[in-house]
Amino acid sequence: MDYVIRPVRAEEWRLVRELRLTALQDPVAPVAFVETYELAVERTDDFWRERAAGSSEAGDGGVRQFVAEAPDGSWAGSVTVLIERPDAAVRFGEAAEVHQAHVVGVFVRPEARGTGVAEALFGAGTDWAWSLGEPRIERVRLYVHQDNPRAAAFYRRIGFAPTGRTLPAPGDPAAFELEYAVARP
Repeated sequence: MDYVIRPVRAEEWRLVRELRLTALQDPVAPVAFVETYELAVERTDDFWRERAAGSSEAGDGGVRQFVAEAPDGSWAGSVTVLIERPDAAVRFGEAAEVHQAHVVGVFVRPEARGTGVAEALFGAGTDWAWSLGEPRIERVRLYVHQDNPRAAAFYRRIGFAPTGRTLPAPGDPAAFELEYAVARP
């Protein structure tokens, strides 16, 4: 694998935007992401600047986006990790019972799939979560749509297990998002 896995930088907001818009056009986007391409493409440059700055190493520490950068500078994929505290507002899913990390926005470009990029991105994201001294993260979770078995199989392969918790899928209350988690090693 010839990719460098690293956090985004605040000034890379255009690349953050481009990768997100590409992800939202992927065939599995309707079951992989809560946001739609139509909504995201209308967001202002200021939104993307704030998003990149907030998830960079210089951000507040509650969010970190990791990217896989190719030798030519292009991005092959990314994951974002949100820190959730029991006393904080719920972003998605059930309230945190412990300090935990929540993986969202998982995307790898089709040409980089099967190369180890996804595993490396998850490794960087979970390593960062486990490294935090305060709060001490007890588990990392994510949600996967019931109609996304390829993603669910990947999550199981890298150590995430279904918790049995579900919630209605946004925009389709007849479908479910399944929670997967891995406990602190």
